[in-house]
Amino acid sequence: MTSGPTTPSGGALAATTRAVPIDHFSAVHLAAATARAVAQCCGLPGALPDQAAVVASELASNIAKHAHGGSLYLQPLAYGDGMEVIAVDRGPGMRELERCLTDGYTTTNTLGAGLGAISRIATTLTIRTRSGTGTLVCARLAPPRRTADAERPLASLCLPADGEEHCGDAFTVALTDRGLTALVVDGLGHGAEAAEAARAAVRSFRRAPDADLPDLFTAANRALRHSRGAALAVLRLEDTAASYCGVGNVRAVLLSPDDVTHRLTGRPGVVGWNMPAPQVRRLSAPVGTTAVLHTDGLDHRWARTPEPFLLRLPPPLLTAALVHGFRSSRDDTTVVAVKTPQRPR
Repeated sequence: MTSGPTTPSGGALAATTRAVPIDHFSAVHLAAATARAVAQCCGLPGALPDQAAVVASELASNIAKHAHGGSLYLQPLAYGDGMEVIAVDRGPGMRELERCLTDGYTTTNTLGAGLGAISRIATTLTIRTRSGTGTLVCARLAPPRRTADAERPLASLCLPADGEEHCGDAFTVALTDRGLTALVVDGLGHGAEAAEAARAAVRSFRRAPDADLPDLFTAANRALRHSRGAALAVLRLEDTAASYCGVGNVRAVLLSPDDVTHRLTGRPGVVGWNMPAPQVRRLSAPVGTTAVLHTDGLDHRWARTPEPFLLRLPPPLLTAALVHGFRSSRDDTTVVAVKTPQRPR
């Protein structure tokens, strides 16, 4: 089974991550409406679309009331059935997180439903906060029989450049007997032609996601011959080892809770045009390693000396922190993060 940014069951690629800047209280309604629409597109049953709207509304309200520089990111899960609502801000942080999660707690003389309501609704709720810096929240909603999908330490964000209708980036993830394999692709340039090149690479990968990495690149090179080409990287995690293969400027970074252990970038070239012979790098990835793949819409300098707070974020919050803090709005941006180990289940 494979999945992309809007394909929880491995279907054709559609929309990318929906971003809603919370720069005014009127954005709260937009956040709720967007969450409901994403949930419906995911096929979430029963009351889940309305519950997703409540989650988005509460998170957006918190940002509007208490913080600044905040956004919501809404999308299907990177793998499996369900969706997530991610909130990030540059506010004061929460000094008493446990009390904030209690129904009825309020600092603004409101009903205090807030995070207490979200914790009841969400399948999983992940929060990290730092005083004077801000708060990151990820609420995932999954159908009753697919709750394991919401628990996976796997996350992504895929955003077009500001003002662009199409996103030239794409990604997909597969879980097979060989472990987890993630592909990130950056179609050359912007717009519809870049998006089509990215989709062609994803379709090629999905035909045989458990193939050897050089074979995946050979197949992608054939599939992209009549496109404008792309940069492409594949990372495979097998138990406590990682294999990386890349062409172009899609980067891979491996993190421990204390430091950056590896920084990798692809060989010069373009998949579909002048692809070099694929070279596979094999690396140690002990339990607890977080692997990150990202396109050049994310400033690579984030990995030079990241703060301990960033290193220790779980994947859904790490992707949000990276995009919110290091994304170039002039370029398409995709980030995928996964924490080892990952096996099919």
